[in-house]
Amino acid sequence: MLELAGIVILGIIAQWVAWRFKIPAILPLILIGLVVGPVSTLYTGDGTKLIEPVWHPEDNKGLFPGELLFQFVSLAIAVILFEGGLTLKRNEVLNVGPVIIKLITVGTIVTFLGAGVVSHFLFDLSWPISFLFAALIIVTGPTVITPILRNIPLKKDLSAVLKWEGILIDPIGAVAAVLMFEFISVGQGEEYTQQALIEFGKTVVVGFSIGFSFAYALYFAIKKDMVPHFLKNVMALSSVLGVFVLSEQFAHESGLLSVVVMGMVLGNIDLPNLKELLYFKESLSVLLISILFILLAANIDMSDLYLVYNWNTLLLFACVVFLIRPLGVFLSTLGSGLKFNERLFISWVGPRGIVAAGIASLFGSRLALAGEPGAEYITPLVFVIVLGTVLLNAATARMFAKISGVFLEESTGILIVGSSNVSRLIGKYLQKNGRHVVLIDSNKENIEKARAMDLDAEEANIFSDELTDNIEFSDIGYLMALTASEEVNKHAIERFKEQLGENGAFRLITSDEMKDPNDSQLEILFSKKDDYINLSEVARDYPKINEIELESREDYLEQMSKLNELKDSIPIFVKDLSGELHIIASFNETMNIEPGYKLVYLGKPIKLIKEDANKDSRKVTENNS
Repeated sequence: MLELAGIVILGIIAQWVAWRFKIPAILPLILIGLVVGPVSTLYTGDGTKLIEPVWHPEDNKGLFPGELLFQFVSLAIAVILFEGGLTLKRNEVLNVGPVIIKLITVGTIVTFLGAGVVSHFLFDLSWPISFLFAALIIVTGPTVITPILRNIPLKKDLSAVLKWEGILIDPIGAVAAVLMFEFISVGQGEEYTQQALIEFGKTVVVGFSIGFSFAYALYFAIKKDMVPHFLKNVMALSSVLGVFVLSEQFAHESGLLSVVVMGMVLGNIDLPNLKELLYFKESLSVLLISILFILLAANIDMSDLYLVYNWNTLLLFACVVFLIRPLGVFLSTLGSGLKFNERLFISWVGPRGIVAAGIASLFGSRLALAGEPGAEYITPLVFVIVLGTVLLNAATARMFAKISGVFLEESTGILIVGSSNVSRLIGKYLQKNGRHVVLIDSNKENIEKARAMDLDAEEANIFSDELTDNIEFSDIGYLMALTASEEVNKHAIERFKEQLGENGAFRLITSDEMKDPNDSQLEILFSKKDDYINLSEVARDYPKINEIELESREDYLEQMSKLNELKDSIPIFVKDLSGELHIIASFNETMNIEPGYKLVYLGKPIKLIKEDANKDSRKVTENNS
């Protein structure tokens, strides 16, 4: 009881430390696991571990008898990968889809061959054991990459590549490891090669078919209100576990693929209460990750650590990080739209995670018990790669992003609070002018309309803290609150100005502020006479954004004066010669206006205004005559 409670308590403490110092939680978790596991044998009175994950009858100590530890690890990994699959949105990979596909194919082959050859010659391991180790370190853990990406402002495409690779490559690495394990355990002849191809085909077919089928079955049950609200989250959890176990019965290690596919499908269809499901799964994943890494690290013995305490281990780590990973990334990104510095950064960020550690512990112990020569190296070598890559990336990823030039010194992305017709019009214009725009709204219908226009849109509550943890907002530097609620607009500015509006946070004028024109607020958007109602009416009658070419600052002031006198036109931006857009509220009127600058406004085109004015003038003349 003390050990179980201690694991949970220590795990949550490690998660808090990771949050406080902005590092991946896996780092303190593994260190705690080593301290209460193998390292504790150096200072306990009887020379046993403080926490012994596997039951040892001779010592009458341990938590999980037999292989129950690894079965628990497998189920926990399934839940973690399902939660990761839920966060994969297809609109994230419109520009970088081919890069991700190559990373999980070409990159996988390069890592498999490269790490296998290096480990064989450095540690004199047999070729099968060497390639089993190589298969285990193919994966890049999403549980490690996500915290790193949250703390580094990057372009959306760059963060999407790393996030998708980290989640999709996990089942691929697991399947490769299983095939190598079977190769070692069963046989190594021609019959095995044929059987391996059959098993691989079964894994893919079973994984996709069961994942898709059960995703839509769960969607149908929730959509038709066949599941009460209080059971939806636990029903989803039981479905994930059921899918994993069922898939495993048909094809070994197809379960991980099934749960990732299930998560991806549910995350990209109109699933009611998806946010609640994400919150539940995220909390559960945090708890499971905390438990797993401590257990797996504690399961290592001091003899394993002494085994890899040499220069060859350091050389292997250097080859994996500085040679094999960059080679795989650069080959995978040939001909892509990624710049050299972006490819370099992806090469640097390749931390291994829970799948590598979990499967290594399982296969390493099984082969060691079977007396397979060199099998004792599997678990400690994989943990060295996991711990080393996490430590390296956690400590240097932000600095390397700056050195390589991918770090966004000025976050130019724009977060628009509210997804009404006005917000969608403005968001689409910004997007066409090269700005990353994200719209958030608690109104599901508005979000769907925005997505139909190919805009990034998230159903979110502005009163929630989730916004600052979303890696999709890592390049957001401007905040525009455009909702009908004065309370929501003010709260958005006050709560998220520092995190998401560092370069400018603006809101619409309130009805009370409109009554007092002298009450100047720097954060007021567009004009002092146009609140949400005025904007909505103009956008309804004239849903178009227009541009007027300017000649000088005086011309700008004159045009602004004209537009402000009209009811059907509202100035919103100034576009400079480079195409950079300046929000009217933040635009400095003393700034020099060069010929070619443009005044951007919403509403009735000036041409139509002039034509209407001419018609009115003719009517007056006719009446006078």
